[in-house]
Amino acid sequence: MIAATAGVVGSPMGQIRLKTKLVLSISGMVVALVGLFSYFYVSRMVRQRIIEAYDSADFIAKEIQESARRASQVDVGSSLVTEADPQQVQKVLEEALKADVGLNTLLQSVIGFSPTVSDAAIADVNGRAIVHTDPSAIGTQLEERKDFQEIRNGSFTEQLKVVFGVPRVYNVYLPIQREGQRFGDIRVGISTVFLESEVQPQLRRALYFSVFAILISMMVAAGLSNIALRPLEAIGRRLDQMTAGVSDTAPEPDPRRTDEYALVHTKIDRLGRQIRDVKEVFSALKENLDQIMGALQDGLVLFTRDTRVVLVSASAERFIGRPRGEILGNPVEEVFTDATKLGRIVLDSFALHRPIPQREIELENGRRIQIGLDFIAERGERIGALLTMRDAESVRRIENEIELSRRLAAIGRLTSGVAHEVKNPINAIVVHLELLREKMRESDPDTRRHMDVIGREIHRLDRVVEMLVDFNRPVELRLSDFDLRRVIEDVTLLASPEAAKQGVRIETQLGKEALPVRADADLIKQALLNVVLNGVQAMSSGGALNITARQQDSAATIEVKDQGGGIPPEVRDKVFNLYFTTKKTGSGIGLAMSYRVLQLHNGALDFVTEVGRGTTFRLLLPLTVASQHEQAEVITQT
Repeated sequence: MIAATAGVVGSPMGQIRLKTKLVLSISGMVVALVGLFSYFYVSRMVRQRIIEAYDSADFIAKEIQESARRASQVDVGSSLVTEADPQQVQKVLEEALKADVGLNTLLQSVIGFSPTVSDAAIADVNGRAIVHTDPSAIGTQLEERKDFQEIRNGSFTEQLKVVFGVPRVYNVYLPIQREGQRFGDIRVGISTVFLESEVQPQLRRALYFSVFAILISMMVAAGLSNIALRPLEAIGRRLDQMTAGVSDTAPEPDPRRTDEYALVHTKIDRLGRQIRDVKEVFSALKENLDQIMGALQDGLVLFTRDTRVVLVSASAERFIGRPRGEILGNPVEEVFTDATKLGRIVLDSFALHRPIPQREIELENGRRIQIGLDFIAERGERIGALLTMRDAESVRRIENEIELSRRLAAIGRLTSGVAHEVKNPINAIVVHLELLREKMRESDPDTRRHMDVIGREIHRLDRVVEMLVDFNRPVELRLSDFDLRRVIEDVTLLASPEAAKQGVRIETQLGKEALPVRADADLIKQALLNVVLNGVQAMSSGGALNITARQQDSAATIEVKDQGGGIPPEVRDKVFNLYFTTKKTGSGIGLAMSYRVLQLHNGALDFVTEVGRGTTFRLLLPLTVASQHEQAEVITQT
């Protein structure tokens, strides 16, 4: 934080920016406070003036009402008027109001009584003026005006619009009654022009005060910023000298000082020592990293947030076709071009911000490579990207060697069971040969029985050895392209009779998409049939055997799930051993043979089981169009 601050104040422009921020911050705070107080002051003042205007008009209306009441107290009967005729009564009352000297005098003095009252009148029930402060308006139809009481009770915003808006006149209304009957109303007009002229002087004084306060605050802020930034200027100079490697010529602060400047000075000294140590460590790490990147066989390119290359291995030169010096520090658009397939894929990935899953492509020179691009993110924010490139032939060769080792290990595991089976007959032969020798000396009649035992054991030993030879003999695969779902249907048909005998129903879920594989159809059919029959025989009480086929990544997966008793934990590692079986009539060859068939096709066979719940065997075979599927997926993503 100190370094960042010093970097800002180290240059004149940075110092001006920081001063401006301080001045604007203090001035803004003062403006906000002045605006807030001005708002309350103006709202209170406007509301007070409106209330005063209303109260004044209401007082005038009540005075007129009282005067009109006295004037209307005339004897209608003495005027030769029929009291049952409302129009005649109304006419007598109007003449009485017009002729009343006190009422007319009061109306003429209204204008001078209140600075905001523009006119006053008494109107009949139809809105026609009986008496008016303007003699020319008597007998005319008066304009309907909005009741000023609504403005009095309105919000500050509405009141402000009324006072400073379009000039209008509002009325304060008060009804006039005689003997409980309303025969007119009193209307006292309030002009917004007069209200505005009353408010403007106080608003002008408030505006002058606000401007004065803001100017004073800006001057105070400027002075405070100079005082506050003076120690930062010294700190900035020290940091510049530190980063440039120049010895510090600034005087040491007084050690007795305990203010912020002395504390920052001490931290800067500590930071300088740490920077020197970090530079030494960084130099050593850079040398080691260069050695590691030079020895890497894979092409590795590391990009920053703004797509610039900050790290590149020596092997990347072979894939990109440019020396490392031209790659480092340049953005991705200058390293790759649309003219090459590799460049198009990488540029599209950066443009769409989508990673490239590990895939294999063929370059223009016919060379096949594997590429992958991952965007590096921290807390949801992208901070860089990593591009990896490797030679596909080398990868395939290593994978083949690993697969060969895995197959040899699997075959060795299968033959381990055979050694155990061969050992038992040999032991029996040895024992019975010893017995035979003893019997022949005594010419015992049981000699023929022992000879029969020896014959049977020798025959079984011969059969075991023959099976072992056949099992390990190389198999010539007859490969063809076919839909794996058709093989599943054939196996289901073949296993149905045996399943019916066991009370088992076979249910299949093969999906709508084809599962194209290249394999030996007969061997795959036999391997799957062995697994299915094994599941059928495991369900002695009947039930449902589910066969599900689907695509999983670049492989076809077949799951055979039974509802048997499951495989006990103590024998699970022997399931695929040759001749191992838990059934009385089993040969122990079926699952071992299925395992071998899947191995020969670069597939796999495994299982999951739960005692009392059943077992699920899973067969995996590579799809013939896996690479096309992966490529289509990448194109869809980009």
